[in-house]
Amino acid sequence: MRGKFAQVSMEYLIIVGFVLIITTPLIIIFYQHTATTNYQIITSQADKIVKKIVDNSEAVYYLGEPSKTRIKVYMPENVESIVMEDYEVCFKIKTKSGISDISQTSSVNISGDVSTSPGIHYITIEAREGYVWVDG
Repeated sequence: MRGKFAQVSMEYLIIVGFVLIITTPLIIIFYQHTATTNYQIITSQADKIVKKIVDNSEAVYYLGEPSKTRIKVYMPENVESIVMEDYEVCFKIKTKSGISDISQTSSVNISGDVSTSPGIHYITIEAREGYVWVDG
């Protein structure tokens, strides 16, 4: 009788080992794919925000002072900093491989300060004498 129980236990151990050998690579592949997809989503969101800021800044600037508008954006995680100097808006995104820049050049002078905290932000874009001020 003891031999049959030992054989059943050994068969269960073999099945569990086989399942672990099959599922471990699948879990690793899933984790890597999720991380890559997450990075693509963050960069896509940041790119969309940069374009929205530049487009609205140009529109407000050409309408003239004291025009202003307010946009609603969702700030993604891992935004290291937002730099708005001269004719460029640049987001610095933190990734596993380092810092990545997402930027867009504008035809108008843009300055301002926008928070990098993740979540929903309301950004005010205001035309001033010779430049556009972005605040949020």
